[in-house]
Amino acid sequence: MDSKATDHGAQCYRRYLDGDESGFDELLKTHRDSLTFFIQRYVHDESIAEDLCIDTFMELLLHKHRYNFKIPLKNYLFIIARSRAVDYLRHAKKFATVELSEAENETAHDQTPEEILLKNEQSRALNRAMQSLPDEMQIAMHLVYLEELSYKEAAKVMKRSPKQVDNLLTRAKAALRTTLSKEGDLFS
Repeated sequence: MDSKATDHGAQCYRRYLDGDESGFDELLKTHRDSLTFFIQRYVHDESIAEDLCIDTFMELLLHKHRYNFKIPLKNYLFIIARSRAVDYLRHAKKFATVELSEAENETAHDQTPEEILLKNEQSRALNRAMQSLPDEMQIAMHLVYLEELSYKEAAKVMKRSPKQVDNLLTRAKAALRTTLSKEGDLFS
């Protein structure tokens, strides 16, 4: 994990605390999408995930004294986000599950229509395979592979031990391998 990126979040927050509003705007811009995506792994609803993401940032605004700059701000935000998501699930009587939206088609000028179609099919197959995993495995994969948190940092966010995170990732990769091997020609 890049320590400069980690320090950057704390620097932005420090700027905000010192009266520079642009520091918080920069934090919001940098982390809003990844936090929303992370929360969506828990609640399975994009609009609820967006609301909980806003609540996460509100926690940072309202309780300035709680962040002590001893851990990376990004990790602190993910800990708050997880807490908000778990609280929501605990108190929600009903919640709808929706599939993750398909990735936007990025067409390169040098790709043939067949290559674009294959890439889209692979993305859909990978999304289906990811969605078939238990939530805890999806969350562990998101934190370690998309957010680039260490096992120890992911363990703190998930309130698990690093060994449990390692076990979740090992089982998730094995399950994905099995599921994707059934897709045959798509991944050969």
